Amino acid sequence: MISLQHQGIYLTQASDSNILIESLLTGKILLEGLDLPSLQPAVFSDRTLKLFLEEEFLHGGAAVESEYRRPLHHLSSGEQKRALLNQLIFQKADYFLLDELYDHIDIAGQAAICETVCLIAQTKPVIQLLHRRKDALPFLNQWFVFDENQLIKFESQDLWDQWLSSKERKSNQLPLPQPIKPYPPLQGNLVEMKGVSVSYEEKPIVQNIEWTIKHGEFWQLVGPNGSGKSTLLSLISGDNPKGYGQELYLFGRKKGSGETVWDIKKNIGYFNSSIILHFSRLDSIEKMIVSGFNDSIGLYIVPSDQQLRLAGEWLHFLGLYELRNKPIQFLPQAQQRMVLIARAMVKHPPLLILDEPTASLDDAGAALIIGMIQQIARESKSAILYVSHSKEAGLAPSFILNLIPSESGSIGTIEVR
Repeated sequence: MISLQHQGIYLTQASDSNILIESLLTGKILLEGLDLPSLQPAVFSDRTLKLFLEEEFLHGGAAVESEYRRPLHHLSSGEQKRALLNQLIFQKADYFLLDELYDHIDIAGQAAICETVCLIAQTKPVIQLLHRRKDALPFLNQWFVFDENQLIKFESQDLWDQWLSSKERKSNQLPLPQPIKPYPPLQGNLVEMKGVSVSYEEKPIVQNIEWTIKHGEFWQLVGPNGSGKSTLLSLISGDNPKGYGQELYLFGRKKGSGETVWDIKKNIGYFNSSIILHFSRLDSIEKMIVSGFNDSIGLYIVPSDQQLRLAGEWLHFLGLYELRNKPIQFLPQAQQRMVLIARAMVKHPPLLILDEPTASLDDAGAALIIGMIQQIARESKSAILYVSHSKEAGLAPSFILNLIPSESGSIGTIEVR
């Protein structure tokens, strides 16, 4: 039996997976023993998925057959990826090129995908592009790093691991910047749900959720794709009208007792990686942080001297003071996210919500983010709600709310660490 070659190519944040894919397909970058330009590929990537979604938009119907027999745009991100992989299996491909196989996929979905790809690898070469060592498929037998658009080969997985470990960056040792003035004291708990249930079009999403977030607590919200994590976040942020008429209390007030959505949001610092898309590409790193004082998208008010001083402290804390006038897009992805977290924390809000802050980062970038979050937990009075189904080394929440799906809606179980 001929032994197949299966390559794992680790991409640092200084490299672009689209450039690598194009270079492999056209032969600009060569892999020993594989004449890729002469072979038919099955490419699993966000770009491939986007093309299928555009086909649905233009022509209607389902561009990819899914187990739910629904169009791709009606599926969660995890369901979309599983449907794409199943579609590629039935193509007459000579090899599989897999980019970010597990990104935004829950633990159960990752296990199912891994099982499928292991079967593929018995008869077809597999090339896996990845940003996290823990995502490496078990059958890989050749190891590379793509760094600053250069492909580096390693003779063993041990040497590959050693190189990656040598590139991990350490968090800074500066203290966390403190706010200009303390937040006004709040009475009662920050969040309290008493038997909260939510359904859409008679489909139950969550049922009888009992959950309390107190001042200064560190929570992680976990659950598989589609289990209701986003629904609970929208209830906490005040954006979901399903909160009316329920035993839902936000920052000491019952939902629907006369508060506005802005009364709720002023108590929350919120991070989501997509926030950056709403800012101008010319917004400077400094302006991004200063905008956090007014929770604005962009800077429309002349900042005070105190605000500029505190923004400078955050820039020193992040090691970015010398780059403060550069556009945020100038930074690597991990540092962009650190700036956005600083923007959310600049006032030390009662509740800091971090939605998938390490998604798509390499190991070094994820370690920086986790180090920053842990320092916020140690040195501030803000409660933290970290939302992700992924386990991260070094992350130490005190409590975990685990959403467990069922036909009658997800139930919540609480784990005390």
